[in-house]
Amino acid sequence: MSSTYDALIIGGGHNGLTCAWYLARAGLKVRILERRSIVGGAAVTEEFHPGFRNSTASYTVSLLQAKVIADMRLHDWGLRVVHRPISNFLPFDDTRYMKLGGSLERTQAEVRKFSAKDAETLPAYYDALERIADVLRDMALKTPPNAGGGVQDLIRAATQGWGLRKLGIEAQRDLLDLFAKSARTFLDGWFESDEIKAAFGFDAVVGNYASPDTPGSAYVLLHHVFGEVNGVKGAWGHAIGGMGAITQAMRKACEAVGVEITTDAMVAKVLVDNGKTVGVALEGGSELFARRVVANVGPKLLYGRLVDEADLPADFARRMRMFKAGSGTFRMNVALSELPRFTCLQEPGEHLASGIVIAPTLDYMDQAFTDARAHGWSKRPIVEMLIPSTLDDTLAPKGAHVASLFCQQFAPVLPDGRSWKDEREAAADTIIDTVEAFAPGFKASVLGRLSLSPFDLEERFGLAGGDIMHGAMSIDQLWAARPVLGHGAYAGPIKNLWMCGAGTHPGGGVTGAPGHNCAREILRAL
Repeated sequence: MSSTYDALIIGGGHNGLTCAWYLARAGLKVRILERRSIVGGAAVTEEFHPGFRNSTASYTVSLLQAKVIADMRLHDWGLRVVHRPISNFLPFDDTRYMKLGGSLERTQAEVRKFSAKDAETLPAYYDALERIADVLRDMALKTPPNAGGGVQDLIRAATQGWGLRKLGIEAQRDLLDLFAKSARTFLDGWFESDEIKAAFGFDAVVGNYASPDTPGSAYVLLHHVFGEVNGVKGAWGHAIGGMGAITQAMRKACEAVGVEITTDAMVAKVLVDNGKTVGVALEGGSELFARRVVANVGPKLLYGRLVDEADLPADFARRMRMFKAGSGTFRMNVALSELPRFTCLQEPGEHLASGIVIAPTLDYMDQAFTDARAHGWSKRPIVEMLIPSTLDDTLAPKGAHVASLFCQQFAPVLPDGRSWKDEREAAADTIIDTVEAFAPGFKASVLGRLSLSPFDLEERFGLAGGDIMHGAMSIDQLWAARPVLGHGAYAGPIKNLWMCGAGTHPGGGVTGAPGHNCAREILRAL
């Protein structure tokens, strides 16, 4: 191993692996430092109960950039992604439910059960979101301009602004609505049925510690629709072998171009000398040196723990202290002896291979947030359950299944000084009881479980406040202002210190876009 590197990357998550691959392919000597014993960050597959494996944190595929998949030849390294048969299944009560996806006509037929008018409105709604999503897809792999930057930044601003201008005035109005309005207000402008509003409003609170009534929550709804799977826009899928199949394919691709990967290597400090980053210090005291350091950790962790505040400009340090991080997410994996049977749709079917969303109304979601602020978690949580073993027989013994429970509205910090270490399993019981109310017998089928509170997500994966997005996806923390205005182009205020994680543009999700974009800017700087 070299004593001095062209780049040291802090964190072996998918964006760190992506960035490392592009840099190494260009001829740089790159080393990844990962604090855990496996690479992958939050996109890993691990055994959580004897004989049962599942994606530990990240749990579904859609936002991973097609360019990253193609460039890194991830399919050649073993990645295989299959489609969900339909997108989502929402049980509302003992008799009513809605299935989304499969085709526009099938979704319209489901919506028509609740409102003929909304069924007719659906194509226009999809078209409106798709027009805006196309612009966002195009911007995802572009570097935002730096406010106050030079000619290059002016060109970036003009080019990316032109993409927005081409939308037309109606689409521009929709875009403004999405950025400024609450999810409820936005959906009220389109639909009359509470059921369809709930079906779409759920996306607005995923990874977002907020109510669907919170201004700006409509944007998070949009962020979840601009992905694709195997070339199909807006689709969701499953990686065979779990999310770890993505990052293990990335690891193989990185090793093939010479990236050095070191696990069980926790970075304690970024070394700065005379205003320039020169390397890192590891837990235990050893030091590694490099021409540049690339951080695949969130801004809150990077500038709050790994960098001395004295090395930062005062205004930047102040704004990093105010940077919002904490998504209110509780993540569970459960081993099941059998498939659940929902009262409203009891027989096994395509709905069990979709995203099963327990959040019947926007009022239910709002109450969940209100409960979390008062009590620490919702009395009736928002739960999305996936059963990936319906599509992937590598995860569980024959006849048994694994389920991912992705749950919203759990306070990043509990009120009254209570600890998530003490309260974790009580919150997990509430989640199981919530599913049980819609699928009697579910609780009895649970053979084992892994419960990850916001505290556990921070401890295990370095996600500040348990924030799966590395920072709130609000208007003041997006595009050129992610993580802070003036440093949206992946370079921080300290020379030779770069950022390639989800705390930069275009934000959260397993995308690979920040890693791709950061590598491009580093190579441009050369």
